Amino acid sequence: MAFGSRAVARGKRLINYIAGRDVWSKPEVNVSSLRLGSIYGGWTICTEVGLGLNSVVFSVGVGEDISFDLSLIQKFGCKVLAFDPTPRSIDWLKTQNLPHQFQFFPWGLSGTDGLASFSAPANARHVSYSSVALKGSTVQCEVFRLSTLMRKVGHERIDLLKMDIEGSEYTVIEDILTDNVRPRQLLTEFHHGMYGIAREKTAIALERLNTMGYRIFSISPNGREYSFVLVSEREALKHPKAR
Repeated sequence: MAFGSRAVARGKRLINYIAGRDVWSKPEVNVSSLRLGSIYGGWTICTEVGLGLNSVVFSVGVGEDISFDLSLIQKFGCKVLAFDPTPRSIDWLKTQNLPHQFQFFPWGLSGTDGLASFSAPANARHVSYSSVALKGSTVQCEVFRLSTLMRKVGHERIDLLKMDIEGSEYTVIEDILTDNVRPRQLLTEFHHGMYGIAREKTAIALERLNTMGYRIFSISPNGREYSFVLVSEREALKHPKAR
């Protein structure tokens, strides 16, 4: 397929997605994969992009479930750098017996550096704070761009980035589009339909990631958790999924 034809096809898929015909909800490449973690906090990774002792994982948005992080450490022995600026998560982690490969930092991920307001969840039984569509009680937390976080913790590359950041994923994706940071794997939850976020924002984010060279290899049954692998255009075409 010629490049122009691919661009037209992606444009048509974008229009269909916005119109409510969710043709995005299928993987774009065939890869070997593995799901790790609990039913609530688990994610699917690509096993073809090797993880090992020297791999660096950024896990952003910890909440009160680190089953995915601990599974990565147990299976691959890799280092997991976890980030969450919200007080409930910070307090919960203080009660946990953590392996030395798990390093926690009380900072958030955003498209800018500075302080951000986070709303506490309306339901006291819930754990997720959000800096989008603020209402009710709020807390001020430190947030940083992905490239800034990397400098602060002393890493020049990321093998796997997981983001569950309650609506802030859109500004982060826009930021890394203009930066030279390309994690080999990207796992993110999209929050369209929540916090007043329209479906169009997810459609645009998917197109941005496609432009950067990311291809979907797994989508959760609820259609929110996406797993991407960074591939060249040629590699993506070697294992296409039927449209």
